[in-house]
Parts: sequence; structure tokens; C-alpha cells
Amino acid sequence: MTSRLLVHTRTTAYRHDSIPDAVAAVRTLGEFDVEHTEDAEALEGVLDAYAAVVFLSTSGEVLTRAGRERLAAYVESGGGFVGVHAAACTEYDWPYYGELLGARFARHPDFQPGKALVEDRDHPATRHLPAVWNFTDEWYDFRTNPRGAVRVLACADESSYDGGGMGDDHPLVWCREQGQGRVFYTALGHSSEAYEDPDFRAHLLGGINWAARLGESAG
Repeated sequence: MTSRLLVHTRTTAYRHDSIPDAVAAVRTLGEFDVEHTEDAEALEGVLDAYAAVVFLSTSGEVLTRAGRERLAAYVESGGGFVGVHAAACTEYDWPYYGELLGARFARHPDFQPGKALVEDRDHPATRHLPAVWNFTDEWYDFRTNPRGAVRVLACADESSYDGGGMGDDHPLVWCREQGQGRVFYTALGHSSEAYEDPDFRAHLLGGINWAARLGESAG
């Protein structure tokens, strides 16, 4: 049976131009039945039918109170949650969301080339990547360093670009468990070009599969 994904792209703050291309990419990543929504009430229904819920460059407050309760219950009972890029700029007024995701966005320097250092290759999102991954993105800084509360998969090498603000230990991609559920987050994915990049597409697919416990989910 084809696994279902709920891809949520509602924005009430900054909106990324890449969202349509990102959604189109997710539709072609794997054998998923993708339901895309920007409805604030979309998460108020039963979520158990979905293998994972994906927040794809959401921003601002995007859920109703009932939606928050549903999402929390879904993850706690074993559901998968995936946050991509501006998902870290989302639901600032909901403390649980910050815990769920692992960290909240603080700022970013200019969009520019840089290097991501892959420190954990034993995961579906990173096992295909080189130890030093050249990429172009916004290199998000976070309000707190999530290390210790998450399993860090890749970090930003701040010496490879201008304007980094977290120092030598700058987590960029991570995963964690919340209740019985799984959470994967990647700070990458700002531009439409990212969703055409084979390495990034495999990175995103690996994260979704892990969170949803599909395919190579043992990593």
C-alpha cells in the first residue's frame, strides 16, 4: 500500500518562492501519495493515516489550537514529523513545537555557497553524502544549540562562508525521537535549485523515510 504524506506549506510570515518547486519535488521523491495543504485547519482531522507530516518552509503561526493538539498527539503516539528549512521559523507561540523540532531559527547570513560537514553517516539522510558537502543555502543560525537533545547528522562549517553566528559547533541537520514518534529536520532547502539537486533530494527522501519508518529505517 502506498504511504501517505501530508505536506503543509502554510505561511503567515516570510514566504519562500521555492515552495511550489519543493512540493513538486516531494511528489517525485518516492512511492508516496502526497496530500499538499495550506489550510490552517488541515491538521485538525485524524492524522493516523499519514506516514509522516512534513512542514515544508512553513513560517509564522500556521496551526489552530486543535491542530496543535492533533499534531502533538500524532507524534507522541508514533507518527513521523519532518521539518524543512523555514519549519524552524514556525509556531513561535507554541512551546511544544520548539521542543519537537529541536531548535528555533534565529537569523541567517546572505544566501551563499558553503560547506556542510557530515558527522553521522549511519542514517538514511546522510549515508550517501560526502564527508564535506558543498552546498548553497542560507546557513541558518539557531537560538540554541540542539546538540544533546538531538542526534546531529551534519553541521555547518562556518569557515566556509561569511556571517555564521554559532561558532565551531553549528548543527544543521538532525533527528530525534519525541514520545513514540520520530522527528527529522534539515535547515537546507531555501532555493528551488536545491530540489533539483540529486544529493539534496536523496537527503530529503532519507529523512522522510526515517521519520516515517519506511525503507531503510534502521539507521
